[in-house]
Parts: sequence; C-alpha cells; structure tokens
Amino acid sequence: MATHNDFGKKAEDLAVEFLIKNGYKILIRNYRFQKAEIDIIAEKENQIIIIEVKARSTDVFMLPQEAVTKSKIKLIISAANHYLEEFNKDKEVRFDIISVLPDQKGNLNIEHIEDAFTAFDAN
Repeated sequence: MATHNDFGKKAEDLAVEFLIKNGYKILIRNYRFQKAEIDIIAEKENQIIIIEVKARSTDVFMLPQEAVTKSKIKLIISAANHYLEEFNKDKEVRFDIISVLPDQKGNLNIEHIEDAFTAFDAN
C-alpha cells in the first residue's frame, strides 16, 4: 500500500478513536455507493453523522477540509441518501469533516468541523 494510503488509514483510525471518546457510536466505516464513499457514519444524540476524513501531510497548499469540493459533497450526499434508505434510518442528518494535520513535531492534530456542509452546498 502506498504511503499516502497508510497515512489516510491512520487518519481515519484516529478520527474513529476521537469520535468514540466524544460519545459517538460508529455505525459503519467506508460505506460505498456507486462512485461515492463515506469514511465514517456515526450516531450521536439521535442524529446520523456523515463524516468525511481529510488528512494532509502539510497545509502549505490548502487545508484538508478545503479539498471537500462541490462534486465530492454531491457524491457524499448521494451515498448518505442511499444509506438512510438501505438501513431505514429516519433521523436528522449532519455532515461533518474531520481534518488531520501533523504539527511541527510530527504529532497528528484533529480538527472536528461539525455541520461542515449541507445538502444545499451541493447545488
């Protein structure tokens, strides 16, 4: 596996640990529908939380969360709708981004951006 794939997997694992520590119940990881993938689907306080994990080795060119484009949002929303129908979930949905960046010492920092986007952002 390529180094960037290893880093991405490590970032997702850290995001899951972070979410669990903060009271989230992980429902599924790497949910796929057509061309879309949702990194993490969780539940907290009667909400379904759709989480996109973005990791970068540096923020020189852009912050990780800036890599979530309109086309990516459309794919995530499409997959989220399919998940809700497939598993008959009738709860409020929130879309979050977890950004993972190393600091100057090499420690990975997590930033959890709640309500990072909505279905309206895909238009």
